[in-house]
Amino acid sequence: MDFATLIGLLGALLLISSAVILGVSPDVFINPASLLIVVGGSLLVVLAKFSFVQFFGAFKAAARAFKFRLPDMLDSIDELVEVAQVARKQGVLGLEGRDVSTEFLGQGIQMLVDGHNGDTIKQLLNKERLMTLDHNRSGAKVFTALADVAPAMGMIGTLIGLVQMLSNMEDPKSIGPAMAVALLTTLYGAMIATMIATPIADKLSLRMTEEARLQSLYIDALVAIQEGTNPRVVEQMLSSYLTPKQREKQGQTEEATG
Repeated sequence: MDFATLIGLLGALLLISSAVILGVSPDVFINPASLLIVVGGSLLVVLAKFSFVQFFGAFKAAARAFKFRLPDMLDSIDELVEVAQVARKQGVLGLEGRDVSTEFLGQGIQMLVDGHNGDTIKQLLNKERLMTLDHNRSGAKVFTALADVAPAMGMIGTLIGLVQMLSNMEDPKSIGPAMAVALLTTLYGAMIATMIATPIADKLSLRMTEEARLQSLYIDALVAIQEGTNPRVVEQMLSSYLTPKQREKQGQTEEATG
């Protein structure tokens, strides 16, 4: 579970809810017509921009903003160095059936066991990496589109409410409901864009970058292992993926164990 996403979204919702409750009656902020215009209208407009597969797949991908967590980069390097050591001592067949942290790494190790050369492994895994990137990018695009559309639908709702209000100025009872629609649609659109769609789109983009980086790490390591590179050299090569802070931590760990 990614608690940063959960705490951020729930915290923002709690703050807004507290402001509503401490003010007038919360019922004032609930308007079915406004919800219909903003929520229903926004989803339908976004659907028009994408295919059914992309649209519904985005909501499945959105779960990655809350649940999905990649292995730590340092832990992944340690795991790959261990794989390299086993391959050097026992041969690649010694890796068969080995439990690994990700499915992607498992696929790569199976290619090693099956005897594929380095170029084939790199080519096949790069295709898999690109497919994963495309899937994550598509989900992020859908939520980015939702963030763009929701405020616009809120503005459309505002205009509808104003037209209704101005066309019935002789009836004072109609002014209040029409004004509520006008204001609440703008509020709903801003909340959907700011508190839901944009954070999820940004988090999916972050996941996309992190996962692509980790998969590149796996590909480089597996090709090096297939070529029989010394595990120590593999570790040094993979250290280029680390941030300065991670490299410092790696050095401290090596000093403690050395």
